Amino acid sequence: MWDGLRKHHEAVKSRQISDLMVAGRGEDFRATVGDMMLDYAKTNIDAEGRDLLVGLLEQADVAGRRAAMFGGAAINETEGRAVLHTALRNLDGGPVMVDGADVMPDVLATLADMEAFAADVRGGAFAGQGGKITDVVNIGIGGSDLGPAMAVKALAPYHDGPRCHFVSNVDPADVAEVLRVCDPATTLVIVASKTFTTIETMTNARTAMAWMGEAVAEPGAQFAALSTSEEKTAAFGIDQSRVFGFEDWVGGRYSMWGPIGLSLMIAIGPDAFRAFLRGGQAMDVHFQAAEWAENVPAMLALVGIWHNQVCGHATRAVLPYDNNLSRLPAYLQQLEMESNGKGVSMDGADLAVESGPVVWGEPGTNGQHAFYQLIHQGTRVIPCEFLVAARGHEDDLHHQHQLLVANCLAQSEALMMGRDLDEARGKVADKFEGAELERQARHRVFKGNRPSVTLAYPTLDPFMLGQIIALYEHRVFVEGVVLGVNSYDQWGVELGKELATALQPIVEGADASGKDASTAGLVGFLRGRGL
Repeated sequence: MWDGLRKHHEAVKSRQISDLMVAGRGEDFRATVGDMMLDYAKTNIDAEGRDLLVGLLEQADVAGRRAAMFGGAAINETEGRAVLHTALRNLDGGPVMVDGADVMPDVLATLADMEAFAADVRGGAFAGQGGKITDVVNIGIGGSDLGPAMAVKALAPYHDGPRCHFVSNVDPADVAEVLRVCDPATTLVIVASKTFTTIETMTNARTAMAWMGEAVAEPGAQFAALSTSEEKTAAFGIDQSRVFGFEDWVGGRYSMWGPIGLSLMIAIGPDAFRAFLRGGQAMDVHFQAAEWAENVPAMLALVGIWHNQVCGHATRAVLPYDNNLSRLPAYLQQLEMESNGKGVSMDGADLAVESGPVVWGEPGTNGQHAFYQLIHQGTRVIPCEFLVAARGHEDDLHHQHQLLVANCLAQSEALMMGRDLDEARGKVADKFEGAELERQARHRVFKGNRPSVTLAYPTLDPFMLGQIIALYEHRVFVEGVVLGVNSYDQWGVELGKELATALQPIVEGADASGKDASTAGLVGFLRGRGL
């Protein structure tokens, strides 16, 4: 199947995407779920190419692997774990079995406990030692930070609870900057670490505990933990009633549907959080039921495979024309690159195709005045993914939102159409002539024929955000199965942690002679300047 795709690409790669824009293409090369629509007409995928891509799903048995995931099988084979973040949003979908036991009673009980605590914080029953919780500080890293931080920003129009702040970096500037604007007596600190041993998180947590202890009589009484380690959280001074655990079949970057989403629930309220869960559940239902050509996660994955593994485009730009989604590209960097940034297939052999792409991006019009220059006129093709809502949340400024939408649609059109030399000459013919006209015109040529997809939806509310996040989760799953990798381990992350632990004593003053020449030299340089 890969050979057929490569031959097809070779046959069509010089074709102009704009030449495909015949009547009906806009309807034929899209997929919808509810009020969300994925348009992939502005790519060089035609009907034959789509059939070949769908063949990859059949060849890799994506349907069988999908059933195994939703059925609780241990598809994370290197760690022997199920992959069941979908169970966290299975509000009324029936039992989910793992090792012969239904996990849903515990999932729903934990959700109820979270809702009760969030209601107490929001309503004042949990008042801390200052009379009312005004601020929540979530301390985590990776998925324990990127997910809730992204979602809290995305749903800012729905905030009616305490202010939420996020600390992740072990750089002391991060925690100091957040704590500086909070009052210890009215602040709830949430420590998010499944094992309660994550070095960066626990370092920041101890700093926050010391800060709290300088101002209140019982510092631990204003901490909550998102962890499975009752022993370690108790030793830290956090009462068990404020500890919310989750199972090992929930990976960090897939975890904000459960306790890791507590800060989001406190910000927007339990009802809105349930709407967020229902959005994810709706995407789960669609992903399991829709035919491949109409399946939004499957088609988004196949477009990504076409651009990366078939066409050889090594990066993917995610460009939300929705300022509330400003943290989405960073969130997707972890979700996609930590999941599918692998060089070894499930059987331990070297990967036969390229692994996942480099994912990056920024919100809408900000990017237009920065890196879009490279996207339009650079020598490398960078496939783009646009996200845009029909309406924003500022009804009195809808005309301004219309300008935002116009910019989004114009960019995808410009990437496809470009501007040839004759048109460029016409733009400057009244200013230059002769050789200078040719020189100036060439600087204004846009090759075009650059692919993009657009994800469009009515407005970014909790339900829609849930759909978007679940869409990208399933996209990662499909790509991982087709590539033959385990999308649910992250040994590359573990290596850095191991080396940092070993290097810390040297940074603190131990002999560095056993390290490589570069590292030893850097330690010496930094010691000589105040380390």
